[in-house]
Amino acid sequence: MKNKNGLTNLYLVLVFAVLYAPILYLMYYSFNSGGTMHKFEGFTLDYYREVLQDTRLMIIVINTLVIALLSSAIATLIAIIGALAIQRVRSRRAKNTLLSLNNVLIVSPDVIIGASFLILFTIVGIKLGFTSVLLSHVAFSVPIAVLMILPHLQEMSPTLTDAARDLGASRRDVLTKVILPIIKPGIFSGFFMALTYSLDDFAVTFFVTGNGYSTLSVEIYSRARQGVSLSINALSTLIFLFTILLVIGYYFLNRRKNRPAGPLSGPAAEMGVPR
Repeated sequence: MKNKNGLTNLYLVLVFAVLYAPILYLMYYSFNSGGTMHKFEGFTLDYYREVLQDTRLMIIVINTLVIALLSSAIATLIAIIGALAIQRVRSRRAKNTLLSLNNVLIVSPDVIIGASFLILFTIVGIKLGFTSVLLSHVAFSVPIAVLMILPHLQEMSPTLTDAARDLGASRRDVLTKVILPIIKPGIFSGFFMALTYSLDDFAVTFFVTGNGYSTLSVEIYSRARQGVSLSINALSTLIFLFTILLVIGYYFLNRRKNRPAGPLSGPAAEMGVPR
C-alpha cells in the first residue's frame, strides 16, 4: 500500500510539474531586465508598468471582463430555466435527447463553433463586435452552466416542493424559497465555470470579433505573432494571478455555503417544510 501511495503521489507531482512549470517559467522571466527569456540578468517591474500604462490594453481588459461577467450572468439565468425545464420532462427518452443536444456545444470543436457563429452573424446581419462576442459567449456558456445546476435539481427531494404547496406556498414562493436556495451551489458553480470559459476562450472569439474590438486572448495572440515581448509575460502573469484569486474566492464561498446548518435553518424551515 505504501509503494502504491508513493507511486500515486509521484504521478501527481509529475502531472502538476508539467502543467505549472511553463507558467512559472513565464512568470519568472516577466521580471527579467534583460528583455529575453534565455538569461535572467536582473529584477525589474518595467514590463508591468508598461502593461498598466497601455491605455488600449486597459480598454481590452475592461472589454474582456464586461463580456465575461455579462455573458456568465445571462448564461446562468438561461441555464436555470433550462435545467428546470429538463428536470420536469417525464419521458426518459426526451430527457436524454435534450441532454445530448445540450452537450453538443461542449464536445464540438471550438473552430467549428466559431465558424458557425461567424456565418450566422453574417447572414443575419449582426455587426461583428461587442454584440457578436456576447451572444457567442452566452451560447457556449449555457450548456456548461446547465451541467452544473442539473445534478442539484436531481438530488432535491420532490417532497419538499409538494409539502410547500400543501402549506399554501405559491409557485413563486416554491421557486424562490425552496428550489433556488437548494440549487444555489450549482448556480454559483455554473456561473464561475461560465466565467472561466469566457475569460479563457480564444477560438470562438477570434472568429466573431470585428475591427476595433478585441479581448485579451485575441490581443495576446496578436502580440505574440509580432515577436516575443516580456510585456506578454507580465500580462499573462496578472491574468493567472487574477484567476487564482477567483478560484480561492469560489473555494471559500463554497466552503461557507456547505457548512452544516442547524436543525431549523435553510429554505425548508423558512417555508415551514419539515425536514
